[in-house]
Amino acid sequence: MWLDRGIVLAYAVVAGLCVVGFTVASEWAFSQFESLHEERQWLVLIWIPAWTAAIVWFTRRWVPTAGGSGIPQVMAALDPALPPARRHAFTSIRISLAKIGLSSAGLLAGLSIGREGPSVQVAAGIMQNARMWLRPNSGISEHALLVAGGAAGIAAAFNAPLAGVVFAIEELSRRLESRNSGLIIAAIVLAGLMGVSAFGNLSYFGVIRVPTLSWGALAPGLLVILVSGLLGGLFARLLTASLTGLSPDRFTAWRKRFPVRFAAAGGLAVAVIGLVSDGTTFGSGSETVQHMLAGHADVPTLYVMLKFMATWLTAWTGVPGGIFAPSLSIGAGIGHDIAALLGMNGAGGISPALIAMGMAGFLAAVTQAPLTSFIIVMEMVDGHAMVLSLMAAAMLASLVSRMISRPLYAVLAQHMLAPFHPPAPEPTRPPQAPPPAP
Repeated sequence: MWLDRGIVLAYAVVAGLCVVGFTVASEWAFSQFESLHEERQWLVLIWIPAWTAAIVWFTRRWVPTAGGSGIPQVMAALDPALPPARRHAFTSIRISLAKIGLSSAGLLAGLSIGREGPSVQVAAGIMQNARMWLRPNSGISEHALLVAGGAAGIAAAFNAPLAGVVFAIEELSRRLESRNSGLIIAAIVLAGLMGVSAFGNLSYFGVIRVPTLSWGALAPGLLVILVSGLLGGLFARLLTASLTGLSPDRFTAWRKRFPVRFAAAGGLAVAVIGLVSDGTTFGSGSETVQHMLAGHADVPTLYVMLKFMATWLTAWTGVPGGIFAPSLSIGAGIGHDIAALLGMNGAGGISPALIAMGMAGFLAAVTQAPLTSFIIVMEMVDGHAMVLSLMAAAMLASLVSRMISRPLYAVLAQHMLAPFHPPAPEPTRPPQAPPPAP
């Protein structure tokens, strides 16, 4: 029994280290793109479309289930209706390695993606491999390993172990197996500690300083929540229609017929948007969020709309990459713009609080996972003094989003499972009696 648990914890360490390596690789890749953009801005009009087309071609040719975020793939692998022998179609070590390389290539191209969603699929594929070393009667199911791996990816990527535990319950499993709950939580925390060991026990975006909030902050806060919920719901609905191909338009037909050409065109559009925004829409947007929280006013006026478009187009091309970090940057832009509109920026203003609420609200509206969203933001900005504000922002924005869109990841997971489920047979009609003779 202890040997089985030791194997699981050892794999959790490996999963955490792989996410750490993924983080280093993605940061190096994006730094190379930034150097290219600074030296020859016009070259991105060729660089981004070429890389996007190459990534989509390789993904569709060799690892088609590595495309996109990675969270829907793990949810599909956890579907009880999927035969256990087919789970490797969505999660495996081979797919994990491909996800690391292709997502890093996407950041090398300057696309508007994040590494947090892909980290879920990466860690889940590694943890799943532990099953081959366990005893048949160990009591540790493949389902438990996938849940632990997916949540470990969130914990290690965001340096937020608590968010990983909540993500496992809210988004992946809905419940934890009582006999393995302690082992699963230990694996999640251990993977998160790998990130802490590598990068230090630091908040992702530092520590925000928020003055005491009075009743005067109620109206601006509600405005941030409403706008975040509406835009987040619209974003989720656009992604659902685009990625499932259910919208009957010529672009969807073109994407189905010529996916590589469509990817090149989408990459060109992302490059143009990036040049218009002076480079702020390239990559995940984490540096832009840090500038907003620090009070710097170097964010373009139309940043929210431009980042919204760049992230949507990037996801539509089908490249491997997540939307967590870009969603956080869009939400931060919403809070920043409303604070500027109401004159609440500057020293002593509540701009950092509105930015944090926008991050939690928009992420919750897109994912419809409010608990995970507010805990991620709380741990990323060390915002323990804003627990109630962030919780309210995530909960209310998620409710607004549900009036506009269905849950994004669940819909995408069901779309991925469609080829594995045979179509339901048509109901047979009872034989009709012959008409009476005249």
